[in-house]
Amino acid sequence: MTAAHTLTDLGWSAFFADQCRPDEAALLPQRIATVHRARMGAVSEAGAVKLMLPVHTNTGDYAVGDWVLVEADTQMLRRRLDRRTVLERRREGSTAPQLAAANVDALFIVTSCNADFNPTRLERYLALANQGGAEPVIVLTKADVAEDAERYRREALALQRDLRVVLVNPREPEAATHLRPWCGPGRTVAVVGSSGVGKSTLVNTLAGPDNDAPQATGGIREHDAKGRHTTTSRSLHAIAGGGWIIDTPGIRSLQLGDAAEGLDTLFAEITELAPDCRFRDCTHAHEPGCAVQAAVAEGRLDPERLARWRTLRAENRGNTVVPTGPRGNKRR
Repeated sequence: MTAAHTLTDLGWSAFFADQCRPDEAALLPQRIATVHRARMGAVSEAGAVKLMLPVHTNTGDYAVGDWVLVEADTQMLRRRLDRRTVLERRREGSTAPQLAAANVDALFIVTSCNADFNPTRLERYLALANQGGAEPVIVLTKADVAEDAERYRREALALQRDLRVVLVNPREPEAATHLRPWCGPGRTVAVVGSSGVGKSTLVNTLAGPDNDAPQATGGIREHDAKGRHTTTSRSLHAIAGGGWIIDTPGIRSLQLGDAAEGLDTLFAEITELAPDCRFRDCTHAHEPGCAVQAAVAEGRLDPERLARWRTLRAENRGNTVVPTGPRGNKRR
């Protein structure tokens, strides 16, 4: 990440330029490339930069992919610009969101054609992408060793309307060709998925042989398709041929919160039926005149799909903090 790039190459656009005030003309736009507990790195038109942080800076407030304004002579960070899109998740047992990536155009959700393929987990990733404003793309790996890779593709396609599903071998250069529609100059993609499914290998393939900081990779246990964590922090990498990719650590658990719109998009077939229910607050469980239950009875809606919607909706409501009550007190 030492080569020179134009701001446009880095993903700069009018959305960010319009946020810069006249009194900030001397500050340089830079993009966050790494976030650690006590330090952050960025990439500028000149290359990689080590940022100087003001006292009491909370690096947890920044995400890889953020745009910031920096003093030219000292590299002191001055402020973060508003995000165009943001991916954030809830950790189990916590309602506080954890930033995963910012200003992302597409989210590559990587899973294998084996025991790692889990529709419930994939739906959580899809809701995260929908809510954050990134286009979700499911990337299926290990199709070459699967007994019926087409079955996995069909199951993935059924998870969300108009979803794009791509089968790749992350070790082969052809993977970059298959994923090219979402890459290119000025575009940013992020990669999520369980450990051992090939995320870091895919990042290295897209970054190309000239990548000066390849990601460590590791194998998986064949009996349960589980892998060990090889990526321990988020990082931004240049894609050969243009664009940027953000690698993320493997996620063992993903909780939803503040993702109502993302769930509506994910379960569009349920969302669209709900207005036809007799009762406005229908739970689609036992009420008379429920259009959703009627669709299940007629075979137009998978009952397992409805059960997963109910589970994720309840989880999301439990993890969403709503400002109510006197003096802005909040309740869950």
